Amino acid sequence: MKSSITVTSAKPSKDLTHWQAMLADRSALFARPGAHHKALLTGARTLYTNKVIDSDDLCDLLELADGALAFAVEWMLDINSDE
Repeated sequence: MKSSITVTSAKPSKDLTHWQAMLADRSALFARPGAHHKALLTGARTLYTNKVIDSDDLCDLLELADGALAFAVEWMLDINSDE
């Protein structure tokens, strides 16, 4: 997976920056992992549809969203095993 997302313009768009902020929002992720994951997927597809990112970047964003969901599930399992 690439370490950075290439965009069609030299500067990341406001929408891509918002998506990245959503990805980093752990409190929202832990509060509602499924809904947060769905929002990340929808946002990534919207960025692709609006030609902010290309197909390779879309794949990267979808993988990051899946990784965030997996992280949240593992975190929840760790919390439950400690009890």
